[in-house]
Amino acid sequence: MGSETNGKVQEGFEIPEINIKFTQLFIDGHFVDALSGKTFETRDPRTGEVVARVAEGDKADVDLAVKAARKAFDHGPWPRMSGYQRGRIMMKFADLIDQHTEDLAILDTINAGKLFKMGKLIDIPGASQLLRYYAGAADKIHGETLKLSRELQGYTLKEPIGVVGHIIPWNYPTTMFFFKVSPALAAGCTMVVKPAEQSPLSALYYAYLAKEAGIPDGVLNVVTGFGPTAGSAVASHMDIDKVSFTGSTEVGRLVMEAAAKSNLKSVSLELGGKSPLIIFDDADVDMAVNLAQFAIFTNKGEICVAGSRVYVQEGIYDQFVRKAAEAAKNWTVGDPFNPNIHQGPQVDKAQFEKVLKYIEIGKQEGATLLTGGKACGDKGYYVEPTIFTDVKDDMRIVQEEIFGPVMSLMKFKTIEEAIEKANNTKYGLAAGIVTKDLNTMNRVSRSIRAGVIWVNCYFAFDIDCPFGGFKMSGFGKDMGLDALDKYLHSKSVVTPIYNSPWL
Repeated sequence: MGSETNGKVQEGFEIPEINIKFTQLFIDGHFVDALSGKTFETRDPRTGEVVARVAEGDKADVDLAVKAARKAFDHGPWPRMSGYQRGRIMMKFADLIDQHTEDLAILDTINAGKLFKMGKLIDIPGASQLLRYYAGAADKIHGETLKLSRELQGYTLKEPIGVVGHIIPWNYPTTMFFFKVSPALAAGCTMVVKPAEQSPLSALYYAYLAKEAGIPDGVLNVVTGFGPTAGSAVASHMDIDKVSFTGSTEVGRLVMEAAAKSNLKSVSLELGGKSPLIIFDDADVDMAVNLAQFAIFTNKGEICVAGSRVYVQEGIYDQFVRKAAEAAKNWTVGDPFNPNIHQGPQVDKAQFEKVLKYIEIGKQEGATLLTGGKACGDKGYYVEPTIFTDVKDDMRIVQEEIFGPVMSLMKFKTIEEAIEKANNTKYGLAAGIVTKDLNTMNRVSRSIRAGVIWVNCYFAFDIDCPFGGFKMSGFGKDMGLDALDKYLHSKSVVTPIYNSPWL
């Protein structure tokens, strides 16, 4: 991959200067050390080398952050501002993000191995777009007037739910931060954010920009640390009113259990996936191959909705396999600062080893390795784009989420078989359909049990389109106005009508 030297041209591309400004916890408007004084290493997945030491928060630090958030909610100005005022501050927050796009994209590249060009073009601008979207909704939060059946009149109030704990995953550090923080801010909530230990740096930068924008102290707190300590403390805290978690199904169970055992706080979960992509005989094969490749290899397969199970109808299956193998060879892997590559490194050594382990499992189970299957590069956590054929539905590589660039390619005959195979999973996050037939599209999209169905496209996210899963992929929606509802209580107010028997 070549050696990494800040500001130098390496292998025909420029690596920008890396400047890490914030490594402490952000509590009550100030950067502070963890009470224990502990720190932990954060590594660059391009090289495996340590790039910073970050404050290691635990239960004691979460307690301080929650205390600050509780005070800001119960007595501070944020929930009491008009929606218009909150929206103005959120707009300024968005403007500040736009002014620091490159710095923020660098942090997600050296923390999570994300493509620098995609960070600058999509992830960071998407963060400011999310803020502006919900800023525009902040002054449009209204209840309803109720026509009651008795001699009463009533109305509902939509009020902020309170103190929110956000637990953020490492695969999209910026996007997931603002999936959660933006609607919660618009609703008038205060919050404690626990970013993933693999990718804490951009969250701390966003905390700094929030203060610069004028968000009052205590409204947005960031506690970096590990899941079993800091994350667990957030999920089980008696003074947190809601927890929103994105991550694995296994950890989602623990979050839900902790919430239930503490104060029965409201929970929303966006969990794992094993999403099917179904390609019918009438599809354009070249387009379908490109879509399938995009669906699984994007972000090195570290995406919950990755199209990891690809089902191709038998009439075009052989042609599809041949072209998929050719296309995979043109999918370049390398340093994510290089604008010409498609795939960077897995997020850390543990995930790198997990992906390679699943590739070995696939071979042991009898699947045929069509392409890839190995680590690549002389340092860092890079894995070749990998395709398996001769895959059976009960194999672990089909049933279990790998979270890496590994495609399982299977054949089907009929629509009924495709639907049955697609639904043969404990997950239900997303699915894709490739067909020119409107009847096929309608039938299959209505039959698959998943939260979002993409037809002749994939990863077609839109800020207005709610996103969330079924079954063991969790519950609750991000994006759209549905996400705003997660952070609001609905309160009913009832009074007797004048001269009614109630007086």
